[in-house]
Amino acid sequence: MISWIQKYFQHHFRIIFAVLLGLLIISFVFTIGPSGLGGSRTPRQMQREFFGHNLNSEEEVRRLTGDAELSFRLNPTQGYNSLGDYVQQRVAALHLADELHLPPTAQSEIADFIKRLPSFAGADGQFDATAYKNFRDSLKGNTQLTEADISRVLADDIRAQKAHQLVAGPGYVLPTDVRQQLVRADTTWTLATATADYASFTPEVKPTEAELTKFFEDNGFRYEIPPRVVASYVGFPSSDQLNAVTVTEAEVRAYYDANPVRFPKAPAEKAATPAIPTLQTDANADFVVVRPQVESALKFERAQNLALKAAVDFVLSVHQGKVAPGPALDALLAARKLTAQPLTPFNREQGPAELGGSPEIADVAFRLNAERYYSDALPTPTGAAILLWKETLPSQKPLFTDVRAKVAADYVENEKQKRFVELGRTLHTQLETRLKAGDTFEKAVGALPSANGLKIEAKTLAAFTPRTRPPELDSSVLGALDQLEKGHVSDMIVTPEKGIFVYAVDKQAPVLSETNPQYATTRTQLGAFTARLTSASILSELVEKEIKRTEPKVE
Repeated sequence: MISWIQKYFQHHFRIIFAVLLGLLIISFVFTIGPSGLGGSRTPRQMQREFFGHNLNSEEEVRRLTGDAELSFRLNPTQGYNSLGDYVQQRVAALHLADELHLPPTAQSEIADFIKRLPSFAGADGQFDATAYKNFRDSLKGNTQLTEADISRVLADDIRAQKAHQLVAGPGYVLPTDVRQQLVRADTTWTLATATADYASFTPEVKPTEAELTKFFEDNGFRYEIPPRVVASYVGFPSSDQLNAVTVTEAEVRAYYDANPVRFPKAPAEKAATPAIPTLQTDANADFVVVRPQVESALKFERAQNLALKAAVDFVLSVHQGKVAPGPALDALLAARKLTAQPLTPFNREQGPAELGGSPEIADVAFRLNAERYYSDALPTPTGAAILLWKETLPSQKPLFTDVRAKVAADYVENEKQKRFVELGRTLHTQLETRLKAGDTFEKAVGALPSANGLKIEAKTLAAFTPRTRPPELDSSVLGALDQLEKGHVSDMIVTPEKGIFVYAVDKQAPVLSETNPQYATTRTQLGAFTARLTSASILSELVEKEIKRTEPKVE
């Protein structure tokens, strides 16, 4: 339940968060475009104001983006399509809160807010105190993210939500909207389905060379080889540094105290109450049990740091000595008893396999060139490495003869899909004809002719409503219900594994008046949704006006 917390804020915090934050900053400042937050830094325009913040300040943008990213991680159910939109509207909402003179957030409000965050909810959807305690434990000794940072971000989130609520209004909803939602959610359906197994469908497809050649020409993008980097790397394994690492008993214990969640003695038990617990455990006894793992982890971490430092020192030598690739670089490598190992050419999506296939490393490699042929020191799963660029191969289209087997397989699969869809139309017509003639759905399905080995299985589902649908119900079936009437059968719904016909055995609409207990609940839910749309629209307008107001003047 808290694996994402451990993943982002503990085990991989330094690498993933730094890379993600860097990418966000770059996109946030420079790539949003004329309607975004970016502004060109020129001698005349050294500041780009955005609700009191200078967007030409890297430190300022880093703080705004980092706060929004953390807020988004802690509360991902805020309805934004992208982090960039959230950054903008969060800043605008906090500015509006200041304009409306909303008071500072009280500590009691933060405590109540934490208990509503989905990040700390258990399987039952309620606040899980153990998850929250483990999260707090993961922050101990973390100099990049502290409890004070968490508290500040959450306090801002609460003020931003208050601003949202003030501009959102009550959320007006028409009675017709409520009735339509009730029909979608509470209509009682009794369905029968006929499922056609795609894997069993084996039409005979024998393409000619001309057909394969045309398919290859029409779908050349499928076979294009993307740009690839040809490079080598100089490795600095952590294992080479382990002998130089010594740790004291006090350091091992301090490391354990700062990272207790990484060394569990046993699976954590769920707290009985939703209050933040004070666990009564024998910390010394727990430490003794896991001490070997703690010492090993501490040594490996320090060995990794030493490996990274060695890589940094090498990069510094290359930079200060202005070492060119070739004999000069070979001499430097030999002097340090290092070897450049070749890498299999790799693309952006799949980094070098020899370094764990890291896309982050691939991204670094694609920024190298003849002028800057070496990378900075890069952390790897086994220590550190430096990339040495040789060339970047452009994308290329292979010869038909080189990929003929794949083209043939793709052609056959494409033709099979087309014939499967065409067969679905034919079967749908046959089903409707037999149903109109008085056959039951099961009898109509049983009378369908077998085509190319296709297997079709019919079954009837117990009555249900979409609000309380059974978990085994295929979600694709729900999409057919909006247009389906009692006694009718849907067109074939095509999924990667099957085709599904849905027959409405019975359909009973819910009570659509205010006497229905769900009427008031639905109206409230729709009102809240409408209010969120209203507040988002108003804040988006504020963002656009602020961007236009402060955009650099073109002379």
